[in-house]
Amino acid sequence: MPIRLILRFPDARLSMPAVPVERFDKDLAALADDLLETMRAAPGVGITAPHIGVLQRITVIELDSASGPKIYVNPEIVWSSSDTVSHTEGSVSMPGITEDVVRPRLIRLRYQTIAGDVVETEVDGFLSICLQHEIDQLDGIFWLQRLSRLKRERATKRFAKLGRIG
Repeated sequence: MPIRLILRFPDARLSMPAVPVERFDKDLAALADDLLETMRAAPGVGITAPHIGVLQRITVIELDSASGPKIYVNPEIVWSSSDTVSHTEGSVSMPGITEDVVRPRLIRLRYQTIAGDVVETEVDGFLSICLQHEIDQLDGIFWLQRLSRLKRERATKRFAKLGRIG
């Protein structure tokens, strides 16, 4: 379970859509373990395989240690509410930068477990926000794209001032 190198904004791979996982085997389980350890070391509450340069549709989210990590393979939003919520977001690929993003409050999610079983569930609250953020990343949509042009430019300049671009 090695900690992997996290790609940093503006790495072009962060804008590439991930491909669906087709093999549910020990390699996938090892990738999920690596993602969890990498996310915890970052630190963060969510990470996708594309964050470490692996273009597969898998994300790991751990909101707190009590509830433990959750693994979502091939997640997709099949419905979202028109009711929205604003929440402060950031990325393990852009540490030190946060901004408010508006997203649907409630989603219906379809995903597969690490064993390949299909699950469909409704999700709200902070978990809904995290899943939408990570699914965007799996689709090649870096979170900055959810901001206005002005906020996006300001966030990018703040990140450059931190000396972390590249």
